[in-house]
Amino acid sequence: MPTPKATPIQASDMTQEILQSILRRQNAPLWLVTRVQIIVRALAGQSNSAISEELSLDRGSVRLWRDRWHSATEKRKALEAGEASQQELEAFIIDSLRDGYRSGTPPKFSAEQVVQIVAIACEDPQASGYPVSHWTPKEVALEAVKRGIVESISPRQVGRFLKRG
Repeated sequence: MPTPKATPIQASDMTQEILQSILRRQNAPLWLVTRVQIIVRALAGQSNSAISEELSLDRGSVRLWRDRWHSATEKRKALEAGEASQQELEAFIIDSLRDGYRSGTPPKFSAEQVVQIVAIACEDPQASGYPVSHWTPKEVALEAVKRGIVESISPRQVGRFLKRG
């Protein structure tokens, strides 16, 4: 089975100058330098396999950034044609090489539940039948379950809520 051809990419002289200036910076973040190196090598005609070997990266990562660069070509060309400043073009290039948004896991506890748990910690423990003068996260967790605020919660999670204030 033949290997698929790499997505062809292109960049204007101005864009290539910006990429080279990013590579020359001493304070550029590693993620940015790595992605710019991928693009510069791809523009030089190197294959994804060769780039991945040179930079010690996964070939899929190289393909991802080559594809993302390709998908931003029209906007980049429009910026250049619209006579955007070099700073605006550079900002767009850097932004196009950033990670995409990741939503993450939805929160397990609602804001209302968190507020109720923190409120328990503000109450007098003796009023709830605990023979102590101060709440511990374990006792707050037990009380939150007892009151039906949550089905279950760890003392560690209660501690995180209380630490956040």
